[in-house]
Amino acid sequence: MKKTKDELQNELTDAQRQRDQEQHRLQRAENRKEYLEATSRRQRNHRLITRGAAMESVFPDIKPLTEREFYEMVEQLSELPDVFPILEEAVSRHNAQEKMEAG
Repeated sequence: MKKTKDELQNELTDAQRQRDQEQHRLQRAENRKEYLEATSRRQRNHRLITRGAAMESVFPDIKPLTEREFYEMVEQLSELPDVFPILEEAVSRHNAQEKMEAG
């Protein structure tokens, strides 16, 4: 059966409409992905800034250090024998607290 020009035109219009809908769905998905990534970056930036401010608050003498000097100091601190047990204890307390709140 041969299709008429009007039928072919309607099929073309429907196909274009479906293509446009799929393009809009794809754009919405891409926008959502960008939003979530931006949110994640903002949260990370906030966390880093807050923790850096806490370091300066606890150790005000570090303010004049360059970034390199600061990292060297942190590396030296990480080599102290008591640092990692303190860190592990803090993380363990955090995880236990999270588990209690979830359960």
